[in-house]
Amino acid sequence: MNLARRQTAWRAGAVVLAVALSLVVAFVPMPYLELSPGPTYNTIGEVDGTPLIEISGTRTYPTSGHLDLTTVSERGGPESGVLTMRLLTGWADPDTKVLPREVFYPDDLGDIDVGAENERAFSDSTALAIAAALNHLDLPVREVTIVASVITGSPSDGKLEPGDEIVSVDGARVSEPVDVTAAMTGVTPGDTVTVIVRRGADEKTEDVDVVTGTNPQDSSRAFLGISIGITYQATFDIDITLDSVGGPSAGLMLSLGIVDLLTPGSLVDGRFVAGTGTIEPDGTVGPIGGIAQKLAGARDSGATFFLVPADNCAEALAAGVPSGLTIARVATLDEAVAQVDAYREGTPLTPCTP
Repeated sequence: MNLARRQTAWRAGAVVLAVALSLVVAFVPMPYLELSPGPTYNTIGEVDGTPLIEISGTRTYPTSGHLDLTTVSERGGPESGVLTMRLLTGWADPDTKVLPREVFYPDDLGDIDVGAENERAFSDSTALAIAAALNHLDLPVREVTIVASVITGSPSDGKLEPGDEIVSVDGARVSEPVDVTAAMTGVTPGDTVTVIVRRGADEKTEDVDVVTGTNPQDSSRAFLGISIGITYQATFDIDITLDSVGGPSAGLMLSLGIVDLLTPGSLVDGRFVAGTGTIEPDGTVGPIGGIAQKLAGARDSGATFFLVPADNCAEALAAGVPSGLTIARVATLDEAVAQVDAYREGTPLTPCTP
């Protein structure tokens, strides 16, 4: 083979090798996250034929239109990463945000941990939404002491479950978290404690016997291996069904959905409203992540009006509000209701400011 032919063969081989390497690199997961607009869910509508919010045991009222909670789709997670070819697509999409994975997740956090935390945060947000809505409507709210978490390998592991309502501990009635601590004061490590809990959809009461261990921080104290929290309930049934969403940012829109269902007339009267924000029992609206993606997702779904948490206003304006979408600033549930009323009636709104 002469020199010219050898050079041609080398070039062809180099091209094939470069293409092969490019294909390999394209399918290598990189330590990044890709955040893009996620689906929206109508809190006064249905998901797969089931009402997202279903209220029974008290009077409800017909509604119409949309009060959509918004979401962000995440690709990558703490373990899997994003393929190089996907990163290139994400960087080119103005509605997508690509970030180094460590910005969101520490190295010792796994996909299962994140999933569990997101599920817990959404569960908490539904309880907070119920409390905020009922407080807004001056309806009674029941505070319930629950098992917030169970330490793996602790005396309560496999016996008590997160979400269990604690009725009593060792014969002492529990009405608030401090009652659990008080009931454990005289218990010695190794003693058996009977914890009466209420669990399940039918709220069946169960007696659970737990052989206490030794508190890792104080060897003289008994240890159940649980953390205690509070949830909120109405005096009637409010069921929120949405399995595919995690995190706390749905709180505001869930509260608005409950308020709409429990008050005469339609809050949006057929209009398409969306929004986001965490919620507290007193109605305080907190900031969230991914506001740019949520604005884009809401507009893509058909929303014409969007409620932005006050602390996210500057970010929303910097990202750019999609054409055809009007936004308003809200810091409380009361303000959110007032802004939806104003939008429905065509009166001035509270604008976002930088």
